[in-house]
Amino acid sequence: MRHDAALRESVAAALRQFPVQAVPDDGTHGRAAVALVISEAGFGAGWGGLPHHAQWSAEAALILTRRALHLRRHANQWALPGGRIDTGETPEQAALRELREEVALELPREAVLGRLDDYATRSGFAITPVVLWADAARAMVANPDEVASIHRIALDEFLRPDAPMLEHGIHAQPVLRMPVGDNWIAAPTAAFLYQFREVCLCGRFTRVAHFEQPEFAWR
Repeated sequence: MRHDAALRESVAAALRQFPVQAVPDDGTHGRAAVALVISEAGFGAGWGGLPHHAQWSAEAALILTRRALHLRRHANQWALPGGRIDTGETPEQAALRELREEVALELPREAVLGRLDDYATRSGFAITPVVLWADAARAMVANPDEVASIHRIALDEFLRPDAPMLEHGIHAQPVLRMPVGDNWIAAPTAAFLYQFREVCLCGRFTRVAHFEQPEFAWR
């Protein structure tokens, strides 16, 4: 899938038509935002040691991170750049700020393509996913206070036929995971990735708020 103007307009059009479901801002949840950034696949980020003949890929990808190992909560887990919404901020402003703080990616307000549904987590937050468009984003740098590594995951990876992975067990609703390579990503991040796939890439208005998180992500 090419990172080009046609893809940008296709994603933006899908988001314009999508009827977002928001969690009411009534004080019962903390508020946070995450950034789903469409960029070029490139080489990945921070790999180093690349051969001189390596070619930069202009395929489309999403930017994900692995959380820093020293963090008290969710250390080394897959994540999207994001965090708490500060007083007076919109989710879009928070997503842009967190991108600057976590991976040194500066994007203008015009990079915002739209929102997906809020997701209420077991830890008491309502998270708003904001979809953004970036160019090659070759100058990203991981903030070591928060981020262990930066990764570019090709959009085609989220279209795999074995996605999503649903685990039916002790929970009233199935636990949601999204496969990536030989690994998987758990909800809530998986919920954002799955809905991004459904709405932005497949044109299906699929809801994800009912999917459960694995128990290790509850805290």
